[in-house]
Amino acid sequence: MIRVLIVDDSMLICNSLSKFVSGHNDTTVVAGTASNGVKALEWLENYYADLCITDIRMPAMDGLELIEHINRLYPWMKCMVVSSYDDFQYAQRSMKLHALDYILKPIHPHAIHESLSSATDRIIQGRNHEAAQLILRKLPMNRSWMERWIEHIQTQRIENMPMLIVETLELLEGWAAGSYYLLNAMSNLWLQSVIEEMGKDKLRLELDEGKDLGLVDNLLSVGAIRSYFRLCAVRRLEEGANSLMFAMRGIRDHQSIRVVDTMKQYIQIHYGEKINLQDLADIVMHNKTYMCTLFKQETNMTVWAYIVAERMTQSRDLLLNSPLKVYEIANRVGYEDVDYFTKIFKKHFGLSPLEYKKRME
Repeated sequence: MIRVLIVDDSMLICNSLSKFVSGHNDTTVVAGTASNGVKALEWLENYYADLCITDIRMPAMDGLELIEHINRLYPWMKCMVVSSYDDFQYAQRSMKLHALDYILKPIHPHAIHESLSSATDRIIQGRNHEAAQLILRKLPMNRSWMERWIEHIQTQRIENMPMLIVETLELLEGWAAGSYYLLNAMSNLWLQSVIEEMGKDKLRLELDEGKDLGLVDNLLSVGAIRSYFRLCAVRRLEEGANSLMFAMRGIRDHQSIRVVDTMKQYIQIHYGEKINLQDLADIVMHNKTYMCTLFKQETNMTVWAYIVAERMTQSRDLLLNSPLKVYEIANRVGYEDVDYFTKIFKKHFGLSPLEYKKRME
């Protein structure tokens, strides 16, 4: 979504431009209006915008001075000029300030629509380019993250994707270094990289850019910028992960999927109980040896390793999100011997339960 700030000392012009912007397409919205440059800068102290459409001649501060301030204070923003003055010097100065366009009043609908299309395309392309540079620079040093995505998709580890998505978002946010508006583009590029890496699996998939209308109001406060763009990125990664999982599932044998999924669901429900492999084999209606072989082929894990992984995931969540003691958590996830549980936990996470909790806090 491209949020637009309109600046003009004529309320009539502001209203007219607002209608043009709102009716342009479903990705441009009017975030706010201001009557001069000073009011616009006051507005920008509290709210977020991607594009400013400004008049030239206004009281208190003119449009060219406003653009100078925006370039310095809000470098991600782009500006367009709408003016009554067919003056070459004004147009030349606005272009030197990197304004995207200089449109003369009275405003012709076709001209403003063309200019908006060009502006939004340049904003999106610019962010895609900036995001691509970050991905190209950072990804080679973080190959393990890409490998984790591929492994999760290949083995259909659906239950572990939410945590991996959150961890990936934190990784990308670190790369963005405060430029939260890049997170959406970075998420799309991350997913495209995963798809390219999985070409050898005959996985073919086209993902759309995604839309985030309705996540928040058109008016985005400065305090909500980070959470908004994180939410957009999480939605993008979730949609992409779901599509990738579904596409990969179509490649695998359907019968095998059903058997393994049934086993996973049973384990996810009964992880806190003593799980008997023969009972599990009876549920999926296969002999125990075939069931274990099939599970290993599909997940690259033994059934017992998967049970331990599920128990460790649940114990980690309980450790971080509940007041339960370590021995109580051990009992909850199927271990009567707390020392044995602690040993397994440390082997899985590299830290004892108490050390892990302290490290995370």
